[in-house]
Amino acid sequence: MMPSRSSGRYCRARVRRPSMETLATAGSPGLSDIGGGLFAGAIPFYILACNQFPSLGPPMARFQAPRGTQDVLPAMQPYWQAVLDAVREVARLHGFQRIDTPMFEDAAVFEKGSGDTTDIVEKEMYVFEDRGGDRLALTPEGTPAIIRAYLEHGMGSWPQPVRLYTTHPMFRYDRPQKGRYRQHTQFDCEVLGSSDPLVDAEVITMLWRLYAMLGIRGVTVRLGSLDDLEPRRAYVQRLKEYYRPYLDRLSEDSRRRFERNPLRLLDSKDERDLPYKDGAPKLIDQLSPAAREHHETVQAALAAAGVKFVIDPLLVRGLDYYNRTVFEVVPDDDERAQGTIGGGGRYDGLVELLGGPPTPGIGFGTGIERIILEMQKNGVTFEPWPAAEAFVVHRGEGSSPAAIRLAADLRERGVATVIGESGRSLKAQLRSANAAGASVALILGEDELASGSVVIKPLRGNSEQVKVAMAQAGDVVLTHVRGG
Repeated sequence: MMPSRSSGRYCRARVRRPSMETLATAGSPGLSDIGGGLFAGAIPFYILACNQFPSLGPPMARFQAPRGTQDVLPAMQPYWQAVLDAVREVARLHGFQRIDTPMFEDAAVFEKGSGDTTDIVEKEMYVFEDRGGDRLALTPEGTPAIIRAYLEHGMGSWPQPVRLYTTHPMFRYDRPQKGRYRQHTQFDCEVLGSSDPLVDAEVITMLWRLYAMLGIRGVTVRLGSLDDLEPRRAYVQRLKEYYRPYLDRLSEDSRRRFERNPLRLLDSKDERDLPYKDGAPKLIDQLSPAAREHHETVQAALAAAGVKFVIDPLLVRGLDYYNRTVFEVVPDDDERAQGTIGGGGRYDGLVELLGGPPTPGIGFGTGIERIILEMQKNGVTFEPWPAAEAFVVHRGEGSSPAAIRLAADLRERGVATVIGESGRSLKAQLRSANAAGASVALILGEDELASGSVVIKPLRGNSEQVKVAMAQAGDVVLTHVRGG
């Protein structure tokens, strides 16, 4: 069987190797000319046959990362480390505590929490039944899982509000595109137990500050309000009346949402739906007095914090649980606001929906992969991390124990150290030291072993190599790699 190709990648395939008899009797034109007598020679006939007859396929499948996933290679690790460091710092500055939830939950946590009419639940969740018969889902978003933990562990009895954050893999079966993966990592923050509009502004400011810390400029907060559930019912009826004459022109998803969740008509990105969005009635123009006061307080606080924002009357977000404040952060050069970096909103009814007492809350999520793309777009770069600061080059009988002792001493001092391969020449090991980015090499040859010394050879700068007693090597190396 020939492995099929999809976007230039081999699919997994089981390949049966044909026997020599099968190949020899295949009767295909030109077969007898392949290799001319190589059946008993050094070159395997099967390799030649595969070149001549691609349908035979390679001898084994070539595995690649699943579609919609990625390997984070060493060159990209400085970006990830910078984001994670900034996440920890911005969370500390705003009084958040870390929480980690499982990578999978009872599927009902997300079906009830995210809403059964959302794209996440309808199209994107990875749902499976385990060997015990439990119906589980890989985590597609953080908020319902954190609320499940909040309820399970009695956090409602803690001093309120409770401020929690996590960085967590998320899984969504979505069409892969740049910055959007079927497995991605999200920074998620939740504040549970406060309905204060200043908390809304603080959460938005926290996300804004994170982006600034990472060198991301040229972004704007799009701010909206979804009112409260009861006042919103009358607006939903007006929205349906507006859209009803256009139903036969809308996308299939929007026609379905018209009955099940009309508010999400405003969330559609389908080209067939876009012409009708601007003319739709605007919820933000008819907020209840309490929601309007809340919204105006959030705006005033954001202005005081220096956060750049605009009011987006069509912003509803893609999840069913939001009320009052909703927001997204979008690059200024994204005119259609489809490249959201992060966003969130208030969800005062979600805890109750998941079986808890009425508890107000607000939070956000932002994808780390999407943040890194925006950092790169803003010209943020990092020097590659060296694999080692010091490299122990050794050769000769009895050198290995001394090399191991030297490396152990340097590592105790906090110096990243690699030991060269004992079977290679000193010259080859020095090439490896340079390739590893080491700033100094410690050379142990037979003469050095006999005299209890080691040669310290700087690999960067103009310093000369020196021979020192082995007991002094650590101090000398520290001078080179730390500058003192």
